[in-house]
Amino acid sequence: MPAFIYSLCAITSMLCTWMLLRAYRRNGYRLLFWSGLCFTGMSVNNILLILDRIVFPTSVDLIPWRLASALIALLPLLYGLIWEE
Repeated sequence: MPAFIYSLCAITSMLCTWMLLRAYRRNGYRLLFWSGLCFTGMSVNNILLILDRIVFPTSVDLIPWRLASALIALLPLLYGLIWEE
């Protein structure tokens, strides 16, 4: 069951990435671009979660990589919220 839920989270974040970047390309609103970049990083984070918990449960510890990817994912959105008008 956890594998199913982790997979749904990854698919949902990839779908959000696709919809946000497609809307940015169509409308040109910069906040959509920064949100799309954030969800791209969150998709990577969810893939690392699947690798950490399901594929390599005991042999590899990916928690530092997951935390780093979450931080890197939030930085573009934070930049967009602070500096963009």
